[in-house]
Amino acid sequence: MDHISRIGMDTSKHIFQLHGVNAAEVLVLRKKLRRKEMVTFFEKLPPTAIAVEACGASHHWARLLQSFGHTVKLIPPQLVKPYVKRGKNDAADAEALCEAMSRPTMRFVPVKTAEQQAALMLVGVRDRLIRNRTQLANAIRGYAAEFGVTAAKGVAHLAPLLGRIQSDESLPALARELFATQAKEYAHLQEQIDVVDAKLMAWHRTDERSRRLAKIPGVGPIGAVLLSMKTPEPALFRSGRQFAAWIGLTPKDHSTAGKLRLGVITRAGDEGLRSVLVVGATAVIKQVRRGGNGSPWLIELLKRKPPKLAAVALANKTARIAWKLMITGQSYAVKSGPVAPAGAA
Repeated sequence: MDHISRIGMDTSKHIFQLHGVNAAEVLVLRKKLRRKEMVTFFEKLPPTAIAVEACGASHHWARLLQSFGHTVKLIPPQLVKPYVKRGKNDAADAEALCEAMSRPTMRFVPVKTAEQQAALMLVGVRDRLIRNRTQLANAIRGYAAEFGVTAAKGVAHLAPLLGRIQSDESLPALARELFATQAKEYAHLQEQIDVVDAKLMAWHRTDERSRRLAKIPGVGPIGAVLLSMKTPEPALFRSGRQFAAWIGLTPKDHSTAGKLRLGVITRAGDEGLRSVLVVGATAVIKQVRRGGNGSPWLIELLKRKPPKLAAVALANKTARIAWKLMITGQSYAVKSGPVAPAGAA
């Protein structure tokens, strides 16, 4: 077999499709392997460059192949798709990966360590618990409304609502029994969230970069933790604008013939990270509109634009500031008076 210069590998749970070329770009390897066969094959193969799509388990395979001496490049799926010639199958995907890896302007995803993935797992568990809590709270409110019992918005008003329901003798015994079961479930979810939040705060206190990011108005500890955990190497981005574009906070561009046509934000990148920045920006704007201190730029923006649009613009600016602080190692300095951060943003 000719010397292989690079390999594109399409992965799945059990089947792995390989596509390899030599230095002359001639196909020298096209093989389908099972899971154990793939590991044995790369253990014996001399060190080479391997392209894998950034998807489920890709970081695990990247770490394993790197331990064999290979160079692994993870490519975002949306950047691989243009190189698929026709149709959709494993062989075509592996060939597209092999081709995409050879492009000089291709962008790659840094391989995460097991510790980094554990930290991201903690964030994912928190997101799921909060979604479950919100779903249960909405269900409780909906059932209570059927009996004419309502409460104000917000998590803080749910416990008093459940207390009123249990003390209301006019409600059927079965309904009060079911509400009591839901109350226990809600309390258990809240306990789990508190445990996860404590672990996130402990991680935040031990991470110097996260503590610096938390000083940005509208970020706070949770936002700082997400920025630290979910951001790849900041040096991979040429500018703060590119970092904001990676998060999905820049407008869609559909310009042609010299005409500039910008649309809504792209919503690319990580939804959780983008959401926490927008929510934090919304909290800052709410405080400014109530008479709190804010930057002159934000005050003038609120005079011209609606609050929701201003929140996205502020989130974009916050992302750029965060990138700058991560690159330089500096701390945020307040220039126009303190603005209380949205701590649980």
